[in-house]
Amino acid sequence: MMMTNITTRNGFLLLGFSDDRKLQILYALLFLVLYLVALTGNFIIITITTLDQHLQSPMYYFLKQLSLLDLSFISVTVPQAIDNSLMDDNYVSYGQCILQVFFFTSLAWTEVAILTVMSYDRYTAICFPLHYEVIMDPRNCRWAVIAVWVSGGISGILYTAATFSITFCKVKIIHHFFCDVPQLLKLSCSNDYLGVIGVAAFISVVALACFVFIALSYVHIFSTVLRIPSAEGRSKVFSTCLPHLFVVSFFLSTGICAYLKPTSDSPSAFDLMVSIFYTVIPPTLNPIIYSLRNEAMKGALRNLVLGREFTEKNTLLSCC
Repeated sequence: MMMTNITTRNGFLLLGFSDDRKLQILYALLFLVLYLVALTGNFIIITITTLDQHLQSPMYYFLKQLSLLDLSFISVTVPQAIDNSLMDDNYVSYGQCILQVFFFTSLAWTEVAILTVMSYDRYTAICFPLHYEVIMDPRNCRWAVIAVWVSGGISGILYTAATFSITFCKVKIIHHFFCDVPQLLKLSCSNDYLGVIGVAAFISVVALACFVFIALSYVHIFSTVLRIPSAEGRSKVFSTCLPHLFVVSFFLSTGICAYLKPTSDSPSAFDLMVSIFYTVIPPTLNPIIYSLRNEAMKGALRNLVLGREFTEKNTLLSCC
């Protein structure tokens, strides 16, 4: 019945994680918890970096953009996966799949770009502190963010146009919980997917260049930090750099592992877990990672909470 329905409808069938109804509900609840944690954490970062006057430096401006990006990135795949599991309907229309591929590839590249800009910000702040305010002035920061989002949109258009220019002649079943490009390419039975390979190769080369730039930046950063005589100064630098380095390494390594690994007709549980590691985990953990060792972020969060408490106390006292 399922095969008959999908062959008569102009869309795709997402197999997700399991056909068992109880497991589907369990996965939906797990995704819902992760989604709510990601929304809460990123919204808190956006709020405190907007309201707190001490968090108006370029580093926190880029962190706010990363949180906004993570909110968008996780919202592309997870809500639909939750809805499909709860409603026991894994069908996704052709138009929905196009939009999902566009936003997913756009935001994935934007994530790489903003992480590269953030590493350059740390490199400039630590290696060229006297020129930092000139290099990273508000105007340059705004143009950098505009370039990041525009480049993401261009990569998404290229990827989506190339992907949906191919002819899907196999049964439109995707062994995933979202419209993933490698899985879509398996539905083609001709060589017209070479355009997608070309776009992917170009983006991979640019992403590799970004990774090399980030790696070289941190080589210079750590060599500079080790020359700082003060242990407190070294600790402060590491508290801002190590979280960023972890986020970059985690996101790029899992993404590269997922996209360079040859796809199989029946993906294993490991393949699905890897996809979660670069689609769901980074947006969920980023707020925690960036706040855990950053005293300024923790102080701003305390001030936000205490400010509300003091406001409530003052209101009660005035009423008495």
